Parts: sequence; C-alpha cells; structure tokens
Amino acid sequence: MPVDPISLEVFKNMFVSVAEEMGVALLRTAYSPNIKERRDFSCAVFDPQGQMVAQAAHQPVHLGAMPASVRAAMDAFGSSGLQPGDMVILNDPYLGGTHLPDITLLSPVYVEIPPNPSLPNEGMREFEGQPRRSSRQLVGFVANRGHHADVGGMTPGSLPLSTELYQEGLILPPLKLARRGRINQEVIQLICRNSRTPEERRGDLAAQIASIRVGERRLQEMVQRYDPGLVLEHMGALLDYAERVTRQAIREIPDGAYYALDYMDDDGLTDQPVPIAVAITVSGDQMTVDFTGTSPQRPGCINAPAAVTASACLYMVRCVVGDAAPANQGCLRPVTLITPRGTLVNPEPQRGVAGGNVETSQRITDVLFAAMSQALPHLMPAASQGTMNNLLIGGHDLARHKPFVYYETIAGGMGARPTRDGISGIHTHMTNTMNTPIEALEFAFPLRLRRYAVRRGSGGDGLHRGGDGLVRDVEFLSPARVTILSERRKRPPPGYHGGHHGQSGENVLLRGGVEEVALAGKETLDVVPGDVLSIRTPGGGGWGKPQNE
Repeated sequence: MPVDPISLEVFKNMFVSVAEEMGVALLRTAYSPNIKERRDFSCAVFDPQGQMVAQAAHQPVHLGAMPASVRAAMDAFGSSGLQPGDMVILNDPYLGGTHLPDITLLSPVYVEIPPNPSLPNEGMREFEGQPRRSSRQLVGFVANRGHHADVGGMTPGSLPLSTELYQEGLILPPLKLARRGRINQEVIQLICRNSRTPEERRGDLAAQIASIRVGERRLQEMVQRYDPGLVLEHMGALLDYAERVTRQAIREIPDGAYYALDYMDDDGLTDQPVPIAVAITVSGDQMTVDFTGTSPQRPGCINAPAAVTASACLYMVRCVVGDAAPANQGCLRPVTLITPRGTLVNPEPQRGVAGGNVETSQRITDVLFAAMSQALPHLMPAASQGTMNNLLIGGHDLARHKPFVYYETIAGGMGARPTRDGISGIHTHMTNTMNTPIEALEFAFPLRLRRYAVRRGSGGDGLHRGGDGLVRDVEFLSPARVTILSERRKRPPPGYHGGHHGQSGENVLLRGGVEEVALAGKETLDVVPGDVLSIRTPGGGGWGKPQNE
C-alpha cells in the first residue's frame, strides 16, 4: 500500500485513536479527582526517533513538552538500552519534564519480525533442524503524563512559592519503572513515601501503567495488521505533511518582524513585574521566534523550562495553521526557536519552576498571540484570562482522620474573537482541563463550595465582548494550608484593536466567613474551619472598538 491522501488520513486517525484510547484507560482507572474528574493528563504516540506523531486532545502544555521527555529517556539509556517491556518514569523539569507534579511514563513498542525462510540466519551457522530466529523491531514509543496532586515538597500540592527546585518535591530523572515487563515496586514505594497522599499516588501510577500497556498493545496490533515498514512510512509521511501544511500557512503571513512585550505580575517573592519579550520574524515559509529581551531567570518559582516554552510555541503555530495539519512535531520544523539561556523562558538548573508550567506558559502564549495579531488581525483573538488560577489545599481531614491534598485550576474568560464574543468560564490556551464537580469535591475533601458563579461584567467591552470570569468560594471544614498561584491580578488581560481590557482577578479570604482579607496573586496561608476563600478569575479582553464609542 503506497502512501496516498486516503492512507495518510486513515493512519493519522489510527495513531490518534491509540492516544485517545490510552487517555480513556487512564481516565477510567485513575484514583484522584485531579485526573479522574479534571482530566489533568495527556497521551501521545512517537516514532522510533522520539518525534511526536499523534496526540489526543488533552493538555497543550503537556503535549508540546512531552517530546523532550522521550528524548531524555533515549539519551539516558541509549538506542539499545530500552528493551521490550521496559517503562521509563521521570519528572525532572531539566531532563524533559515540566514541573514536578507532572509525572511522565513512556515505553518503547517493539514487534516480532518473523524470519524470512529465503534468507540464512545472519552471523549463525545453520544446523539441520535448528529453528530460525525472529527479530524485534522498534516501531515507536507511547507516553502519558499525569499531574499528581502531591509529590512532596515544602507545601501541600507541590507547587510552592519556592526559590529552588529541591523545595518543590521529589525529583525523578529518567528511571526504569519496569524492566522487560516487571514493575520495579521500589520506585513506586519511593514516590508514595514522599507524598502526603500515598494511596492516591499508588492508584494514579497504576492507572498510568495500565494506559501505557493499552498503547503498546494497540500500536503492536496496528503494525501486525499493516506491516512495520508501512506503519513507519506513514509516521514519516505524517510528519512531512504537517511540515508542508505549516510552511504553506506561514507563506500566507505577510513577511516582516512582529514584536510584543507583556509582563508577569511578579515572581511571588518580590513585587517587581517580570517582562516577557518576543520577536516573531516571518520570511517566506519560515518563522523565527526570538525571546531575546525577556527577563533573566527569577528567584521565585515562575521560571519556565525550555520544553514549556517550546510547548507554547507549538500551540501558537497550531492555532495559526488550524486543523489542516496533523497535530505532530512536523509543525515545528519551519520554526526556529531562540530562548536565551539563563532567562525566564530557559532557566539554568536548579531554579524553581513550579509556576512556570502553569502561569508563565500562559503569559508566553499571550505574548505570542499579541505579536501574531499584528500580522493576522482577522484571525487572532484578544487576550484571554492569562492564568490557570492554581489552588492547592492540604491538611488533615478531621472527619476521615487522614491527610488530604486538593489541587485544581479555575476557568475564566476567553478573549473576544474577531467575529464573535469570547466564551465565559472556560479553560483557555495551555490548559484544557475540566472543573471539579461540586459533588466530587465535597465527597472527597473536607471542603464545601459556597458559591460557583459567572463573574458578570468582568469581560472587556468591544465590538465583540470578552468572556466573563468565574467566582468560586470554598469553605474549609478542617484546618489547612493553602497555596495560590495566579496571575492577571495587577495587569488586566488587554483588549485588541480598540477593545477594552478584561477585569483583573481577585483572591479574597473571608475570615470566619465574614471579614474580608485581600490576598496576593501568589501566596501561602493557613486557614481554619469556617474560613472561606473566594477566587474571582479575570475576564477576557474585548476585540474591536465598541459600537457606542
């Protein structure tokens, strides 16, 4: 079967279906509400060289960074060091990870190649009656990444206001979690012993392992049905096709250099704004994305590993190209990425990165979209809420007599689009999670949701209005320590082309449910039963000048 448009579409969907079925297996077997309810995980398929061939529609910030994890595993164990049945685990942000709670599992996928009776056994003298040996061929990798609610560190939830990586939790370089199909239980015990909620970790790791095994079987079945050479040929063809489509899309962007500058509110330790600068240069069918001029790496935890920055760039390119190109690494071939070492977008080890994956990635996306809006004003939306509003709560559940850790990100307003309003109360850009249902929240944790509503009027006015943010008020039923990592509390999401800014977010603690205490965008505090935390998320920016102006 030669590669043609029909076979390419068939194989594209088969590869995607492998990743999607991995996701279904992980979702249905996970233990924690963070994975089971919020769906904070991602799955993907890679070719033998570690290039991402297909992904499920999971988390953009995970998927664009996962190729770095596969490369790190290949570098650690070599081309012959990963055998059938092996499985690698890692979370080190400086060796392919993003931040420590995101634990990645990956496995090489081999198939048995039967001997060719017309050829002698190479390198072996044949004896009468001796069976010919089959060989194994590497046909790719399958990988998943799940956000674990706690992997140790100085505060519950493992996203602290840290000054170095060591404060954020257990660091896992690429390690073999399984050798030839046999799980190394000592590694699992090590992870669980370093977590405040060990049984939850054990359950979620078991779900990730099951998901990997599903991916292995499905990819092997595909190869056995269609022949290894044909599958590998279509992997390469899909990468090449994504590159061609991306180059064509770049050709349609006017040549030129497009600049944008925006700021993080702060790094959690000082009040100093943190600039992120980008210059996107388009020339023919090539694009250069240069972050020169961005802030040096910060003492606080908002540094974004290079893999996270690359992930945001892949997301921007995918948004510009649209659905015509398969969602794989071929989209980045026409793009040159410049991330100066020692800056916010490519820090040196072992700087803190807990907030870089969740908050800085959103601001990088804002800057990329702002630059591209100069070239493609008819396509790019105004700024969305620009934060994930990370909320982490941990303590001892008085009713259940056990420790608990809760993590969630909270939706906000989408920026208005050139042809319609933004959507209210939705996760945007680098996050694609769901909310935690009220019933699941109150069933699993000593928390009560007092209010969950649209924050009316928080979206920016314009020809098209920005989407509104949300208000989420959580009452504490047990003493707890809370960490908030949020942005757009000082600088509102900007409108585009005459549209108004969206409203900034607010974090407020109601002591005893009554006395209001304004909180910073990034803060750790202790609460007692009866306290209420109100997270009021930003609205999106408006697009175009309002008709009444």
